[in-house]
Amino acid sequence: MDIYVGNLAYATTDDGLKAAFAAYGDVTSARVVTDRMTGRSKGFGFVEMPDRAQAQAAIDALNGQPIDGRPVRVNESQPKPRTDRPRGGFGGGRRDRGDRGDTRW
Repeated sequence: MDIYVGNLAYATTDDGLKAAFAAYGDVTSARVVTDRMTGRSKGFGFVEMPDRAQAQAAIDALNGQPIDGRPVRVNESQPKPRTDRPRGGFGGGRRDRGDRGDTRW
């Protein structure tokens, strides 16, 4: 089961997050999400536990409890909602312009 952990202290590391959840069962992975540019924590992370009962026990026990001095929000991770809109945006993909021979829009 994938678990979302929010309101993490900026000092919380992957190992610290894993240790907090390991008290409730096997932890496959624990990852604190960081900013690509600065490397600083974004204040949330994800934990993966293979056993659903152990994961639920960890959620129930740790939700609202402090990890590294901050009360964390813990719940089952929800998949990112998908949108049916086409991807694109800046440039490219100029379709159906026809062969007008000019550069005006």
